[in-house]
Amino acid sequence: MIEISDLSVHYGDIPALQQVSLQAEDGECVLVTGPSGCGKSTLAQVICGLIPHAIPAQVTGQVIVDGLDPFSQPISELAQHVGMVFQRPSSQLFHLCVEDEVAFGPRNLGLSENEVQRRTAWALEATGLYGLRDARPAHLSGGQKQCLAIAATLAMRNHILVLDEPTASLDVPNTRRVMDTLARLRHELGISIILVEHRLAEAVQLAERVVLMEDGQIIADGRSQQVFADRQLRLRLGLRRPREAPSIAWESLIRPNGTPAGQPAPLLELQHVSAGYNGRTVLSDIQLSFYGGEFIALVGDNGSGKSTLAMVAAGLIKPQFGKVRFSNGSKPLPGQDVSLLFQDPQDQLFTDSVEEEVAFAPQNYGRYDPESAAQILRQADLWELRQRHPLALSVGQQQRTALAACVSLSPRMVILDEPTLGQDWGHLQRLMDYLQALQSNGTTVMLITHDYKLVHRYAQRVVLLSHGRVERIGKIHKEVADETNHA
Repeated sequence: MIEISDLSVHYGDIPALQQVSLQAEDGECVLVTGPSGCGKSTLAQVICGLIPHAIPAQVTGQVIVDGLDPFSQPISELAQHVGMVFQRPSSQLFHLCVEDEVAFGPRNLGLSENEVQRRTAWALEATGLYGLRDARPAHLSGGQKQCLAIAATLAMRNHILVLDEPTASLDVPNTRRVMDTLARLRHELGISIILVEHRLAEAVQLAERVVLMEDGQIIADGRSQQVFADRQLRLRLGLRRPREAPSIAWESLIRPNGTPAGQPAPLLELQHVSAGYNGRTVLSDIQLSFYGGEFIALVGDNGSGKSTLAMVAAGLIKPQFGKVRFSNGSKPLPGQDVSLLFQDPQDQLFTDSVEEEVAFAPQNYGRYDPESAAQILRQADLWELRQRHPLALSVGQQQRTALAACVSLSPRMVILDEPTLGQDWGHLQRLMDYLQALQSNGTTVMLITHDYKLVHRYAQRVVLLSHGRVERIGKIHKEVADETNHA
């Protein structure tokens, strides 16, 4: 059971939670949602004890979690009662082998080796990772890392699970698998679940109760049909209708139609490219062209090679075989010709303020324009946050900061690798509208995503990857998408 009374959290002078009160019964699943930066992750971090023990903050109010006070109990004790999956799965992975990662928690509980192996095998099967049990976590895709973080948490069999956007980087099969596993845990073990999510389609099927947050406060608490019935409230907070994501394969949505009609020479070409890491091939014989001013979506299941293709196209990975050529016949210059927004925004944030992040590259190349920088900050909804340290922002705000830095040099092509993490639908719409404005001025945009609605609404062309190969190139079947997407 979770009992929270009059909880307030401040980071210095910045309020994150204000007078929050919440109860969750044993075996209950509560979906917590709201705009990016509304305090959802802070609430999750309080419940599992990271605040204030590991994350400095000023906290007032009372919190009881599974009979324990997280403010006075050490994290080591709380970890036996509460398990948490973070927004950034790589931040909780540290072993050299997938199986060892999952087994680490149960072993530290002093369980027998037979029980450790039983729990580990069950958690790997439940998340679709059993076939990768000998792989190195560093070699997994972003979605596979997310599955691994979930598996490691499930193996602990905690009484309470707190999951911060667990499906953000997951494909449809893995999303179904994780949600089915959570439902089974509730039914069989009576586990309580706090589910922080922006992707609501599957979440509302698991959670009978929804808590809606805004500006660090709870503004609605009830059944999903009641909370999401107010259309004006959804629009104001940038929330989607819960039915937005169809659970069907990409092959059923894509109508083959490989090359845009009437296009001049490609802006960027991948010519029979094979690529990978540490001698391991991820992409095989990729033949793909990108054209000036088009909006293209790259889709496929976790581990299909999408991020590797993005790194190759951006000039950050050298192909094992084949060539990558820009329109003038040269190799693309990272950041100047092609700019890439990584899955994890913290991988490319390193200055002391949001404003400095956006100014860094233009200043480095002698191309800084204060008016242009200010315009980018406003378009990315970062103007009010421009003096903040990037690592003090929410993940969604960090994502927008990294994107603003990516476009600061006006590259000819922008690649976004799953930019939906931490983003509510309102911010995503503004982000996509901004990208469409860049596109209308001739910038090529490639979006890597599992989000059907974004692809349906914005992509002119869709590339489907499967097992490191181009499976299909075409456009979305509008009739199929309309029926399943409710866009």
